[in-house]
Amino acid sequence: MYLATTGRRDAPPTPSGVRRRVPGTVLALGAVSLVTDVSSEMVTAVLPLYLVLGLGLSPLQFGLLDGLSTGATALVRLLGGATADRGGRHKQVAGVGYALSACSRLGLLLAGGATGWIAASIAADRLGKGVRTAPRDALITLHSPPEDLGRAFGTHRAMDTTGALLGPLAAFALLSATAEAYETVFAVSFCVGAFGVVLWLFLVPGRRAAPPDRGTTDGADGRAAPPRARGGLFTVLRSPAYRRIVVCAGLLGAATIGDAFLYLLLQRRLDLDPTWFPFLPLGAAAVYLLLAVPAGRLADRTGRRAPLLYGHGALLLAYVLLLAPGPDGAVLVGVLLLLGVFYAATDGVLMALAGPFLPEGRQAGGLALVQTAQALARLGAAVAFGAVWTASGPGTALVVALVALAAALCAAARLLPEAPTAPATAPATLRED
Repeated sequence: MYLATTGRRDAPPTPSGVRRRVPGTVLALGAVSLVTDVSSEMVTAVLPLYLVLGLGLSPLQFGLLDGLSTGATALVRLLGGATADRGGRHKQVAGVGYALSACSRLGLLLAGGATGWIAASIAADRLGKGVRTAPRDALITLHSPPEDLGRAFGTHRAMDTTGALLGPLAAFALLSATAEAYETVFAVSFCVGAFGVVLWLFLVPGRRAAPPDRGTTDGADGRAAPPRARGGLFTVLRSPAYRRIVVCAGLLGAATIGDAFLYLLLQRRLDLDPTWFPFLPLGAAAVYLLLAVPAGRLADRTGRRAPLLYGHGALLLAYVLLLAPGPDGAVLVGVLLLLGVFYAATDGVLMALAGPFLPEGRQAGGLALVQTAQALARLGAAVAFGAVWTASGPGTALVVALVALAAALCAAARLLPEAPTAPATAPATLRED
């Protein structure tokens, strides 16, 4: 059992049986993420097809491109988180990330078939995501009661996933209407991303509202003054339980192959017409949308450790299903269903698990450390999976990934802590019973 020697940051908990509303800031963040995800998923849905089938990249080249662009966000995540924590500049730092991702669509539009420029544009998009994710998630943490973090993150992820559903549909419609003109998809994606930046500027507050019974306000607008962060970025690692979360995020990330590879494996197994490829993410996104809020609420009630482990267990079953013989239709439905369960039970839940261990003023940096461990691990996973696929075939690569994920799950089951009932103070003072 993990206890934190602190009081609550927010208002007293709502009495049992009274329905709590999702904070308005979380809904505003969800609206921005919805629009931004329409933009990004329009590109993500067609990019593997464009690079592998259109430009003729090998699986190894695609793995290097995808992995390196993902890994390029690692240091930027830490920098973005640390910068956001200084003076509570979460909105400003995340806004830069949203703008960078929107502008990356122009890079794809102007790159033509030049692999180097395409790589730079993809890296810019991932860098933008790396910059904005931790400050955005820190805003969710700051504006939500600790006992409702799973629900808040689940609501945000559900709205985000709505964009993930609409993006591939828009991409498919544009490709059908323009005779597979990928440049049109990139141009429309830029316009939608720019609209997301406008929404961010006007809908999202820069600071959280001051609690009615505590907290220091700046005296001008009734908003809480940003807390002072004590110590350096890595002071959050003084908590043994938080260190275990970071280690487990890395272990599980190292055994998680990218969605693009899973969709390419499905396309190969089903001999799917390339025209229908953008529809593959829709199945997983639909399941994610339906389960994100229930998974978050379940995590708040029963503990966030178990859903995180069960979610990775669902991904393990997806690997098994891709390897097992069976009807193609059942494999398609099963893999997409399990992939959606995986994201619903892990994405927001991991942030909700880590959040209460973080001291006041270190939310963005602490969440960035978890995300960085995951990003670096997935960099290695993408490159390794692509290399094994190129050398020995997709079946062997999938078997290696399955064994690695099973081992990572066993380790995480022993290491992962359960979240405390209250957030940590600075310095974090946690003890284990």
